Amino acid sequence: MQRYRWCYGTIQSMWKHRRAVLERGPSGRIGRWGLLHLALFQVVLPTVAPLVDVLAVYGMFFLNPALTAGAWLGMLLVQFLGAVYAFRLDGEKLRPLRPLPLQQIVYRQLMYGVLLQSVLTALAGTRLRWQKLRRSGGLGSALPAPGSGPGTISDLPAVSGPPPRSGAHPGKYQDRRKS
Repeated sequence: MQRYRWCYGTIQSMWKHRRAVLERGPSGRIGRWGLLHLALFQVVLPTVAPLVDVLAVYGMFFLNPALTAGAWLGMLLVQFLGAVYAFRLDGEKLRPLRPLPLQQIVYRQLMYGVLLQSVLTALAGTRLRWQKLRRSGGLGSALPAPGSGPGTISDLPAVSGPPPRSGAHPGKYQDRRKS
């Protein structure tokens, strides 16, 4: 659901700021480049990406399978090298990159469905309502009072059972917004 909201939110943001393409000066330049970038890399290319997978399967059966497999492995290598470079820039370990090839087989297909659903919802003109989280203030009893002790983890009391009901802790931790 979160990925769906992200995809749909990107489309909403592009629609909301569509007039930035026509503005003059720096805001117009950044609007044109930014919206073009969002449209191309967040909507258009991911939307047509399943076609690439279909053509790869077609190539494996009806064209030169070695050439098709080589092209697919070459794309995997480019993605892997880009990820290695990004991880190295951040000083991260490379261990999380091991399942990267599985992304091409499983995760990417799931994302196609999410993006397609977002695009179809946007094209249909359906408005997505953003749900608001209710704050209950239940964690307040587990926190040490301000200014009491060093505030280390060992100073926290053990908490067991369900959190207190909303409004049980008046004052600083109570939700004052109207729902």
